[in-house]
Amino acid sequence: MGGGPARARDFWGEGLPDQPTDFLFGYGTLISEPSRTSTSHRQVVAVPARVSARFGLVRAFVARGGARSGAGFTALGLRQPRDGEVPSSINGVVFPVLDAGEMAAFDRREGGYRRVEVDPALVEGVGWQGLPRSGRVWIYVPKGVQMGIYLDREAGAPDNGVLPDAAFPLVQSYIDVVLQGALAEGAAFARELIETTFDWSEFWLDDRPTPRRPWAQTEQAGAIDRLLASVEPAASQFRNRLYPELYAARHLMDAAAPR
Repeated sequence: MGGGPARARDFWGEGLPDQPTDFLFGYGTLISEPSRTSTSHRQVVAVPARVSARFGLVRAFVARGGARSGAGFTALGLRQPRDGEVPSSINGVVFPVLDAGEMAAFDRREGGYRRVEVDPALVEGVGWQGLPRSGRVWIYVPKGVQMGIYLDREAGAPDNGVLPDAAFPLVQSYIDVVLQGALAEGAAFARELIETTFDWSEFWLDDRPTPRRPWAQTEQAGAIDRLLASVEPAASQFRNRLYPELYAARHLMDAAAPR
């Protein structure tokens, strides 16, 4: 049998079928792989990234959670800069969402937020992996936070987030999840996260399962505490972090006292 040499087809630039078309940008607990997996029920690989300050918002402790359980706390969200502030870049991770069902699961998880599309030109990769070449990138913004001229009044939400208070403090267990995810991307990445997060508060509860022996259940507790104690703006408030009994005595009992 005759014939010339076989030639393989050149597939360069064609990608693969069934590529994800939707991606989420996580800037809080979604940075943590175990936290993402708890929602997706599959391992979700993410790439470190950063949203430009041109997006116009800042990351801050302005989203309340846990009210229904009676264990209220203040979580990370995004808000408009206030007087004297300017927008900041926001570091986090980008990860794919495989289908509508998985996206719905993340939307339910982030029930106090609305999902907003980000212009891909405002997202840059900060690691060697790079970013997806196509598809839409979404980010969760607390309901009520103004985006340009649009103001979502859904569910009576506040206009620009709600600051921590005695009943809705910062809680260390939440901060640990965020910073453990950030430290997986490197110490510089975790430091950047702290430096670009607003509204650290005197209302700060050390609710670790073993707060006086944090290393027993939080492997990176020492590294996290060193960062929080040395990197502003968290460092100025870190001295106010209190164990539960001391927190109750200083804040909750004072709030309940008759005036």
